[in-house]
Amino acid sequence: MNAEDRSVADAVASQREQIARVIAITEDAFRRGGRLFYVGAGTSGRLGVLDASECPPTFGSDPEMVQGIIAGGFPAILRAQEGAEDSPAGGAAVMDEHAVGEHDVVVGVAASGTTPFVHGAIARARARHARTAFVACTPISAELTAQLDVAVIAVVGPEVVTGSTRLKAGTATKMVLNMITTGAMIRIGKTYGNLMVDLRATNAKLVDRSERIVAEVCGISRDEARVFIGAADRSVKTAIVMQKLGVDRDGALKALEAAGGVIRRVVADAPPPVPT
Repeated sequence: MNAEDRSVADAVASQREQIARVIAITEDAFRRGGRLFYVGAGTSGRLGVLDASECPPTFGSDPEMVQGIIAGGFPAILRAQEGAEDSPAGGAAVMDEHAVGEHDVVVGVAASGTTPFVHGAIARARARHARTAFVACTPISAELTAQLDVAVIAVVGPEVVTGSTRLKAGTATKMVLNMITTGAMIRIGKTYGNLMVDLRATNAKLVDRSERIVAEVCGISRDEARVFIGAADRSVKTAIVMQKLGVDRDGALKALEAAGGVIRRVVADAPPPVPT
C-alpha cells in the first residue's frame, strides 16, 4: 500500500495548473460574496464535508462560505446510504435548495467521474449560472467536460483493493480539496506568510495561538499582544494592523477593507519567513 501511495503525489502534481484555475475562480467567487460547494457521494462526499468543516476554525471563515453536500444527507456521513448516489434529480434538487447562483462555484467530487447525483448537481448548477469544476481520479466523459469550467483529473491507477476508492483516490481527492480551499483562502488574505491570521481567540488553544502569532509578527511581548487582541475584539488580523499602523480598531478595519483583506498590502513589513 505504501508503495502504491507514493504515486499519488505525482498524480496530483500533474493537475497543478487545473487546480490553480479552480483556486482562481474560487477566490473570485469569495470576493463577490459567493460560496464554494463540494458535491459528492460516499468517500468523495465525506471528504468534501470534511474540508468544508475545517475552514471556519482554520481561517475564521463563515460556515456558509464553503459547504460540503453529500448524497443521502447528514446520515451518509456516518453510515453509507446506498442508492442515494444514483439520483441525478436529487443532486439537482440540492442546488435549488441552496439557491446556487452566478456568484457561486460548485465542485463535483467523484473518484470514478460517473456518480449520477453529482452529475445532476453539476447540470443544475450550470443552468443556474454557477461556475463548475470536477475532481475525479479517472478520465471523464466529453459530455460532462462540456459542462465544466475546470476538470481536475488525478489518475491514480488501480487500487490495492480493486474498486476501494477510499485508498489512493481518496488520498488524491483530499490533497486536491486541501489545495483548493487553502489556496483560495490565502489569496483573500486569510494568512500572513505561513501564519493563520484570520482567526478569533474563541477557546484556550486559539487564545494561545493568537497571542503567539501577534507577538511574533509584531515583535512584542505576549502581554502586549494580549492587549491588542482584546482591543481588536479577538481578531488576530485586526490586532496586527492596529499595532503595525498605530491605529485603533476602526482604522485597522478600514485599512484592511481598502486592501481586500490582505495584510501585506497594508503594512510595509514583509511577513515572517517560512521555517525550513
